Amino acid sequence: MKLSQFKFNLPKEQVALYPHSSDRVLTRSDGSTQTFTVTRRDEGRLMILHRKSGRIDMFKGDVKGEPKEEDFIRFKDVLDYFDEGDAFIFNDTKVFPARLYGTKEKTDAKIEVFLLRELNQEMRLWDVLVEPARKIRIGNKLFFDESGTMVAEVIDNTTSRGRTLRFLYDCPHDEFKRELYALGEAPLPRYIIDNRPKEKGAEFAHASADDMENFQSVFAKNEGAVSAPGTNIHFSEQMMKMMDIRGIKKAFITLHCGLGTFHDIEVEDLTKHKMDSEEMHINADACRIANGAKQAGHHLCAVGASVVKATETAVGTDGMMKEYDGWTNEFIFPPYNFGFADSMLVNFYHPYSTLLMETAAFGGYELVMEAYDKAVKNGYMFGCFGDSLLILDD
Repeated sequence: MKLSQFKFNLPKEQVALYPHSSDRVLTRSDGSTQTFTVTRRDEGRLMILHRKSGRIDMFKGDVKGEPKEEDFIRFKDVLDYFDEGDAFIFNDTKVFPARLYGTKEKTDAKIEVFLLRELNQEMRLWDVLVEPARKIRIGNKLFFDESGTMVAEVIDNTTSRGRTLRFLYDCPHDEFKRELYALGEAPLPRYIIDNRPKEKGAEFAHASADDMENFQSVFAKNEGAVSAPGTNIHFSEQMMKMMDIRGIKKAFITLHCGLGTFHDIEVEDLTKHKMDSEEMHINADACRIANGAKQAGHHLCAVGASVVKATETAVGTDGMMKEYDGWTNEFIFPPYNFGFADSMLVNFYHPYSTLLMETAAFGGYELVMEAYDKAVKNGYMFGCFGDSLLILDD
């Protein structure tokens, strides 16, 4: 397929810059009221796409006249589409506070350093991205706190924006990581952080104190992601408990989400695009749960594009998921023959996004683009904090 086939008009106001929230009104005994804005990760909208029948559902029932917000299917309603014995596959990667702000020695020029991964614990070596890259050269020292105790030296150029840093911090590794992360912020995507309001006089917009919690799933366990596995962050503790009550099984894999999904595709022919590699791990327990559900004839729902990528990397010729420890650069776009999950739960994403391409491969290009058109026209929100799409095989 061609890149241009994934173009659509997305109004700027339909890109979610914050997690879903709703107003709650408290009425006091004296009759006065107070309104609170409460974050509810599981109360965004959910659209249902039935890929065999071609039906697309947005509302809980028949709607007469102009639909109201309460008429729309909510994310937490997703469990109503599954039965006892069905299984969800989640990504339990844990996001770390990867975005740091500091200054360059001598000039005090403000810089942003985005931590990608630790290369060597003993030497305190990190693979990072820097901004503005033109100002940061090999040999430069970068300072990250007012006391000057957290200092890094640039020791290599890896890409146009990529650098290798050696942190000059002499202490046990656990203490170093704790101090480093204390200086960091939630690594919100650029389409969020660049469009949030800046404080007066600030050169950069900053993530809020709540973002580290909101940009993380409630079951996050294995640290290593610099981007949240979008759809996974919509599941609340209450939803996870409800799955147990209903007998819906849970399997957890780990894929450390990188920044590759946010890179612009620079070729029209999608077969020529190369994805960045991401580290992934699938253990025996995940295989037992997911394979067992499939063998018993139950539905398997892959939660998020990262899970689909991981399961398609690890599925065998027998249609069963295998244990896996390694990396994947799987790029899924139409047409693609899926071998494992029969359902997919995913967010709505931007034009030209590799995540949109993967969704279109799973649900069918024409049907998914129709769903996206409905989403735009009906005010759905897009991005990792946005609304979601459930694709069912019926």
